[in-house]
Amino acid sequence: MRTHEDILYPKAALFVLVHVTCLAAIWTGVTSRAIVLCAVLYVIRMFAITAGYHRYFSHRSFRTSRWFQFVLAFVAESSTQKGVLWWAACHRQHHRHSDTEADVHSPRLQGFLYAHFLWIFSRSHRTMPPGSVRDLTGFPELIFLNRFYMLPPIVLATAIWLIGGWTDLVVGFFWSTVLLYHATFAINSLAHTSGSQPYDTRDDSRNNWWLAVITMGEGWHNNHHVYQRSARQGFRWYEVDVTFYLLTILKWVGVVWDVATPPRTITHATRRIAASAELAVGPTDAAAGF
Repeated sequence: MRTHEDILYPKAALFVLVHVTCLAAIWTGVTSRAIVLCAVLYVIRMFAITAGYHRYFSHRSFRTSRWFQFVLAFVAESSTQKGVLWWAACHRQHHRHSDTEADVHSPRLQGFLYAHFLWIFSRSHRTMPPGSVRDLTGFPELIFLNRFYMLPPIVLATAIWLIGGWTDLVVGFFWSTVLLYHATFAINSLAHTSGSQPYDTRDDSRNNWWLAVITMGEGWHNNHHVYQRSARQGFRWYEVDVTFYLLTILKWVGVVWDVATPPRTITHATRRIAASAELAVGPTDAAAGF
């Protein structure tokens, strides 16, 4: 198991401060409007993370315009989960080496808390793996956002405070940000320790229905590991995948296109599929460095 000696704890100060700020609701109060704002910001930013950071930037599972690509990156970065290029690079590293010593966050080898959030503050993960996001570095606006990744959350938080005041800022912005943290991080930790494994992916990825609910479809993690390029992670009709449903709507109106889905050989399998099925991906993935 990897030791935690490489963790730069001072770098976690902002992360801790965001959590502590949530307690300010004791003084600002909690209103119904602020609760609604919290829920809306959670859903919008969760979609930007799941559809943007994960399915688009990390796996290139659909195509879109340059302007919508920028919107996805900006809104996802407002969740304060660091830069778009860094996020995609780390996630690609995870898939290349899932649950091995080279994995950036494996509960099996590095412990639950390290996989959940401590890895973010590790000295070894401060920079992106070289050449891992060559397909994204041709966009100056993405490089700008990745460098100034605190700009989107500052802009959003300031706008909320100016329009709605302290209550909306604390409950709407900070509460939803903390909820986003731990829902997203749970895929790295709980989705590799709790749930079912319909596919033999030779790692610990698992399907977990309640994680799928709170992450708008990301909880079907074993499905995702067996066919990473798919924009649909709930392979079966009863596996609810809200992110994919929203992408389907965006496809109907022409905002996204070439939305990848899993082949019937996987979705209609009557037996466990070996890890070789993970290689059943298109040429886009090779270009992206998978």
